[in-house]
Amino acid sequence: MTRSPRTPSFALTRRQGLVGAAASIFALAAGRALAQAPRESASLQARVDAGELPPVSERLPQEPLVVDLEAKGRALGQAGGRLRTIFTRARDIRYMVVYGYARLVGFDQDYNLEPDLLRDVVVEEGRIFTLHLRRGHKWSDGAPFTTEDFRYWWEDVANNEQLVPAGPPALLLVDGKAPDVTVVSETEIRFEWATPNPRFLPALAQARPPFIYRPSHFMKQFHEDYTDKDELAGMLRRTRSRNWAQLHNKLDNMYNFDNPALPTLQPWINTTEPNGQRYILARNPYYHRVDTQGVQLPYIDEVEAEIAASGLVASKVTLGESDLQIRTLTFSDAPVLKKGEKTGNYTTYLWTNGAASEIALYPNLNYEDPGFQELFRTADFRRALSLAVDRRAINKSLFYGLAKERAVAPLEQSPFFTEARAKAWAEYDIDRANAMLDALGLDKKDGDGTRLLPDGRRLELVVETAGERTEESDALELVAESWRLVGARLIFRPLDRDILRNSAYQGASMMPVWYGWNNGIPTASSPPDDLAPVDQANFSWPMWGQYWQTKEGAGEPPQIEPAKRLLDLYHQWQASPDEENQAAVWNEMLDIHADQIFAIGLVSAAPQPIIVSNRLRNVPKQAIYAWEPGAHLGVHRIDEFFFVE
Repeated sequence: MTRSPRTPSFALTRRQGLVGAAASIFALAAGRALAQAPRESASLQARVDAGELPPVSERLPQEPLVVDLEAKGRALGQAGGRLRTIFTRARDIRYMVVYGYARLVGFDQDYNLEPDLLRDVVVEEGRIFTLHLRRGHKWSDGAPFTTEDFRYWWEDVANNEQLVPAGPPALLLVDGKAPDVTVVSETEIRFEWATPNPRFLPALAQARPPFIYRPSHFMKQFHEDYTDKDELAGMLRRTRSRNWAQLHNKLDNMYNFDNPALPTLQPWINTTEPNGQRYILARNPYYHRVDTQGVQLPYIDEVEAEIAASGLVASKVTLGESDLQIRTLTFSDAPVLKKGEKTGNYTTYLWTNGAASEIALYPNLNYEDPGFQELFRTADFRRALSLAVDRRAINKSLFYGLAKERAVAPLEQSPFFTEARAKAWAEYDIDRANAMLDALGLDKKDGDGTRLLPDGRRLELVVETAGERTEESDALELVAESWRLVGARLIFRPLDRDILRNSAYQGASMMPVWYGWNNGIPTASSPPDDLAPVDQANFSWPMWGQYWQTKEGAGEPPQIEPAKRLLDLYHQWQASPDEENQAAVWNEMLDIHADQIFAIGLVSAAPQPIIVSNRLRNVPKQAIYAWEPGAHLGVHRIDEFFFVE
């Protein structure tokens, strides 16, 4: 990393995408001035009076993020109260980082990128990103948040082989090359690549962001370059750590949120040690957001997260034990939730799932059995299975007709939605499916009508599911009935989530069931990770994804032409700073998927229940619930929710 006092010459302009010699994607209005003097939270007043905390005017950044709630159609709130919610595992406390959604840049309610922790970002030629921090911004313990926190992560963590043997994350590499990182000042840092890196900014807004900064003032005490050797040795003995790198990595996990001592920039601070049954999160007194009346966010003082078995969540909700609950609830819970509204003092809203499909079957193109692998890699086989699904029966039986009977495809909220893509190979046509399977040489059957493979084996398709959603198992029963009409026997096998994933990654899983693409509402600037063989988590081609992720160290390269073309297009998207070219790439990739049916979607835009306390305000009655983009509740900004009596 080099240091330079140079200040680039550029002008802030209204949103212009990533085009132009010096174009900012953010509006200058994002840094609007505070209309009134900041007002102290009642819950923190005693600590201020006792001298434990400075007043709010000194805790806020000099340039806080001023939120115009009225412009968003929301009410100005009041501070106070404790929000109760329920998780099913102790490690799910990490979802408070997802929900809190304090990001360098984040999506707004219309899914446009906006500065958040950052005051501004300037993008030049799609390859030079100058990040401007908010002057006076502080970590939750009051220490300054500056570019030293970025420098520390880049030099002393990401490029330290003992801490990160694999080196910097792929996000920071373009054609295998790392950026030049230049600290300009305490509040300005520049990441510069030789060619465009359109993945960079969207990644910073992810549900699980890369966290390209660290609380350096805290983490340096566990780093061998900054701590006395004898002092560090004593810490290793006390914590029973093998070496300093293990200790550093254990404590340095900003996403897991399980180290109460680790400073944070999120709206609430975890105050509870890991593996408890109840977590208490307290408001961050140095949080950077404030409303137009000078009230520092979050409005809610505390969050109480209880750990309970997944099967108990709905019943606990009806007993009034949660104020805001969406995780673990499914549409099958809706009747129970609706019935319990009076007792639980809440209202049930129905949001829309933002995945590209609520339930999708993934014929594993890397399945270890050569005979089935050849079938799965044959487009007409996948198309025939899709045509043999009675989506209307699934929709009516499981979702009261409220979902959409579609293939895996973008939702209406995406500019890439077309009826043709949504309906591709998704009509129910048993005759056509039978004819296509006959033409593939699967025209012989045994005594019960099950088709036979050329080697004499029965066409038995083992479909594995994590078993976490009753809708999946119910839908698979209906799929089994309709597939029987085309001579395919579906065998349902529930597995633990981690076992399912590992089995698929190794080629041992025949046909996993999961959601469709995470991002059901893509735009041109959305990385098309779900559509290309670049991620082992895509059950269509886990080993092809491994090959790309490990830089050819594991897995195998794509072996069919459509997948090779998708990978070529993915590289084209990565190399383009122009949204028009990126959109053209997206359109071709989506057309390939619509034709090839790498995943068999059953229904999409399914209703997702969320229960909201009758005392809680600013919660949208209709919204998209998605992991990407949006971080589940994150994009809906729960720091703006508040209680009334």
